[in-house]
Amino acid sequence: MAIRSYTSRRELEEHSFHPAVSLLVPVAAIILQALVSRPFPRFAIFDLPLIVTIFFAVSRRSPIAGALTGSIIGLLQDALTNQPIGINGIAKTVIGYAAASIGVQIDVENLSTRVLMNFGFSILNSILLFLINRRLIGQPDFHLLWIHELLRAVANTLIAIPVFLLLDNAKRTE
Repeated sequence: MAIRSYTSRRELEEHSFHPAVSLLVPVAAIILQALVSRPFPRFAIFDLPLIVTIFFAVSRRSPIAGALTGSIIGLLQDALTNQPIGINGIAKTVIGYAAASIGVQIDVENLSTRVLMNFGFSILNSILLFLINRRLIGQPDFHLLWIHELLRAVANTLIAIPVFLLLDNAKRTE
């Protein structure tokens, strides 16, 4: 007699990480982003905490864990910048939740999916930061150069692919 299993795709492909990886990779991304972009302003085009948020959210495939990961990474990023606390926290919470929700539905191990996902979430991050600064904070003089944001999305996507490949080695299948 054949035994049928009703295990969902999410349960089959959920990944966990060694606690050191879960802690050190986001902290390293935040510190690297904060420290390197000061002496090298052109490095500010990259958003390493965003890339790490997307990676951990889609790997864990849990919207709650993705939102928590995004909020913690975003708040730590805000603490090391001169922005009000919570701006990146809100944006990365939304992105972590959305990335994990998408990770449950589609194959996120595919290179083309990763490219589209990173590009789209980078644009979404720019839109969220714009809306938070303009509407919630009330900075009417806050503007975005959309060509620059498209270039930022391309740059983040190009750096995200090798980062994802490196972090794939740290995955542990549950």
